[in-house]
Amino acid sequence: MRWKVVTGVVASVFIASLGMAILRADHDHDRPGQIVDRHDRDDDDDARVATGFLYARQQGIKLDLKHKDKELIGLGSYLVNAVGGCNDCHTAPPFTKDPSIARGAPKQINNACYLAGGQAFGPPPFGLPPNSPVSRDITPFEDGKTAGLTFNQFKHVIRTGEDPDNPGQVLRVMPWPVYQTMTDGDLRAIYEYLSAIPAIPKDTCGVPSV
Repeated sequence: MRWKVVTGVVASVFIASLGMAILRADHDHDRPGQIVDRHDRDDDDDARVATGFLYARQQGIKLDLKHKDKELIGLGSYLVNAVGGCNDCHTAPPFTKDPSIARGAPKQINNACYLAGGQAFGPPPFGLPPNSPVSRDITPFEDGKTAGLTFNQFKHVIRTGEDPDNPGQVLRVMPWPVYQTMTDGDLRAIYEYLSAIPAIPKDTCGVPSV
């Protein structure tokens, strides 16, 4: 009889501990902006990371991975290049081999100006304000920051569309709906990827001084 009581107590303690562990894991998983441990990623995350790096290699994008989270960068590459289409607006011109010219044509991004801005959007109402008539350079700036912005500043621009060079003014094109509704974690991955791509010297691609 005593053995059955002890066994029942041990089982109850084990079940309770397991339940607490599951709740704690769920709470941590839902924490916004948290970097998920590699072993907690699902197969889809691993596939996106691998695809992101494969795209960079195929397009000849030389990534600086030193002292950076490689998995975040791989995921960021997938979001920037396979989902978001940042190249369409932030590279001028976007391709040296344009896949839209002929169905099935191989694409090759314009590496010399990759994400360095300079893409004109045309006159209002679609164009940007007069002091910023083209898309922004989102490569690493001289200070090493993506687009010259901290992550919080970058996230603020994505969420609100406020012009970082002219506080209080809202850009005509941003916030782009696709990025505006991304999670903090996805935006962090995008930011980390953009911090790892080659920096393009100022005005190389026709970006005017502001």
